[in-house]
Amino acid sequence: MHIHFIVHEHFEAPGAYESWANKRGHTITYSRVYQGEPLPKNVEDLDFLIVMGGPQDPSTTIEQCPHFDAKGEQEVILNSITAGKVVLGICLGSQLIGEALGATFEPSPEREIGKYPITLTEAGMTHPLFSHFGKVLDVGHWHNDMPGLTNGSQVIAYSAGCPRQIVGYRDLVYGFQCHMEFTKDIVALLIENDDLSDVLQYRFVDEPEVLLNHNYDEMNQKLHDFLDKLESFYKSKH
Repeated sequence: MHIHFIVHEHFEAPGAYESWANKRGHTITYSRVYQGEPLPKNVEDLDFLIVMGGPQDPSTTIEQCPHFDAKGEQEVILNSITAGKVVLGICLGSQLIGEALGATFEPSPEREIGKYPITLTEAGMTHPLFSHFGKVLDVGHWHNDMPGLTNGSQVIAYSAGCPRQIVGYRDLVYGFQCHMEFTKDIVALLIENDDLSDVLQYRFVDEPEVLLNHNYDEMNQKLHDFLDKLESFYKSKH
């Protein structure tokens, strides 16, 4: 399969999504927009579109961030959904999926940075792609906002700090506000590029040394299992 990543910043790397694609022998291409690489013009050539996170939000303008074209990305997302491709959004990416489908992103009730549990809803517990997560799973977080909900969307998981951690928009389209792709290397990059001194007072924000000492292996494996299931489901429809 062909996996295409839209990457907004070098420190918001694909992590466990990328390692899954490599392990499965899929071809990978990138739009590293922070390096000026273009968005894909022909979505027919891809199977999975994975839109990563970033410090921007969907309302960020070209004037504020010249390499971030929110409307252009939403067009690619919508074209991919229409073409029946898998579309996954992580953090900012999840918000862009919601926006592309007409649902406005919103501030999350809490700032979350660290490794904290998400709880699956009844819909999540019975969903064939997510049932292996169990009722509660510790995952990575680094966000202020959360994706909007469309009329047909389902909340798959929530946390104490955010009611929309995983959202199912369509049977091949999912938004992850949480960061199951985190590795220690990615977390180290995020710490280098984000001043945490102003947010350490929040109740769901870990100290940098705590962030670096978390074990992210279990959530990475759960993510890989989800992606395997999603790949099988996608192939069954094509």
